[in-house]
Amino acid sequence: MEPEETLSSSGPLQVEGVSVSATGTKVFATKLQVRPDDLDFFKHVHASRYQDYVLAARFDQMERCYGASMQRFMELGLGWYVKSFQIRYRRSLGLGDLFEVLTWVEELKSRSAVIGFEIRLLPERLLCSEGSSEYTLINLENGRPANLPSWVREAYAI
Repeated sequence: MEPEETLSSSGPLQVEGVSVSATGTKVFATKLQVRPDDLDFFKHVHASRYQDYVLAARFDQMERCYGASMQRFMELGLGWYVKSFQIRYRRSLGLGDLFEVLTWVEELKSRSAVIGFEIRLLPERLLCSEGSSEYTLINLENGRPANLPSWVREAYAI
């Protein structure tokens, strides 16, 4: 039996745990679940939590998928600061919902990485939100932006 394939209008192709976009970009997934403290007064996930979900997924994926954990960056005196974060909300998440955060590198600049993302409700993979964020590499000793080292460019190769 062939693995089932699904393709969103703007998102990545999923083939039995291996993810690639239509252009061949590597796409990584992290599964999470909505906790009670994620909810707002209206009993759905507060808008600010979606950014937390993307950051949690990136933290997981940096180590598991790119082989470059945040701890490794910090040991080298480097860190990632959020430069910008844009999100479009499509569907709300509620208490106990299982979802996945899909991320991919859209662009590598001299001192930053632009990361695209989608948050999808499982098991149907319904699009809840989508967007992009830019992270600037920082020298932790002086707080100034740092050029992306070659090993970062290789690990984050598009």
